[in-house]
Amino acid sequence: MKNSKLLKVLSVAGMGILSVGMLAGCGGGQSANQAVAGEEAVASETPAASETPATSEGIEATETPASDNVIVMGTNAEFEPFEYRENGMDIVGFDVEIAEKIAEHLGKELVIEDMAFDTLIMALNSDKIDFIAAGMTATDERRTQVDFSEAYFQSQQMIIVKADNTSISTADDLVGKNVGVQLGTTGDLFVSGTEGIASVAQFPTGTQAVMDLKNGKLDAVVIDAEPAKKMTEGQSDLKLLEAPFVEEEYAIAIKKGDEELLTAINETLEEIKANGTYDEIYAKYFGTAE
Repeated sequence: MKNSKLLKVLSVAGMGILSVGMLAGCGGGQSANQAVAGEEAVASETPAASETPATSEGIEATETPASDNVIVMGTNAEFEPFEYRENGMDIVGFDVEIAEKIAEHLGKELVIEDMAFDTLIMALNSDKIDFIAAGMTATDERRTQVDFSEAYFQSQQMIIVKADNTSISTADDLVGKNVGVQLGTTGDLFVSGTEGIASVAQFPTGTQAVMDLKNGKLDAVVIDAEPAKKMTEGQSDLKLLEAPFVEEEYAIAIKKGDEELLTAINETLEEIKANGTYDEIYAKYFGTAE
C-alpha cells in the first residue's frame, strides 16, 4: 500500500478450487497468498500470481509464516476496488486495507488467500481461512452458514448494457433478455430467481461477463455498483444504467461460533470509524467519505 510501512508481501500459489453453492459479491481466480505485516503495517481486486513469492523489498520468500502469528483473509481478487491485483501482483483494495487494520488490532500478520468467490464459505468452514472480506453481502441465506460482522459498506446492484441499447432501462426490462452475472453473487441470486429472463449466463468473474456483453453474446450484465463503475470506466461501447436496485450491505464473514474473532473485528470497525481511518480509506478508493 502506498501509505503504509509494508513489512512483508508474500504471493504464493494458494488453494485449489473447492465446491460450494450459495455465496455472493465477487468472482473466481487463480489461488494466491499475499502476506502483509499486521503489527506494524497500516496499509492498504486481476491476473495470476507470480511463480516466485517475493516480499515488498523484492526479497524471495519461501514459506508462509507460522499460523499462530498470522490471520488469513479469504477473498477473490477480481472485484476492484475492493480487492484486485495491482500490476498483476500484490492484492490491494478497500477490503484489504480494512483487513490490515484487523490484523494490526490482533497483533498478527495478514495473509491473503485468493480463490473463486463461490468457494469462500466452504474454505472458511473447513478452516482454510479465518475470515472472508470480499465484498460479501450479509444475506439471510448466508447467515445459516457463517456469522457476519457489523456492516462496513452499503452497496446495490447495477445493470451494464451496450451503449446503443435502448430496450433496457430498469431491472423489469431484463425479462426476455440474456443476462450475465458473476457466479454466487447477489446479482446471480436476483437474476436467477427472476421469472421470464431468457437465459442466465454465470461467469467466474464479472470481467468475463462484461467481455461477452461487449462481444454481443449478452444483452446485459448485473453486478455490484462499484465494480460496475470500474468495468465501464473509459468503455465508450458500454453504459451503466442509472437504475440501481437490490440495496445490500457488505460484512466480514467469520466461522460460526468464533465469538472472539467476531468481537475483535467489530471492535476494529468501530475504532477505525471513530478515529477517521475508515473515512481516509474510503476516500482513497471512492473519492469522498460517506
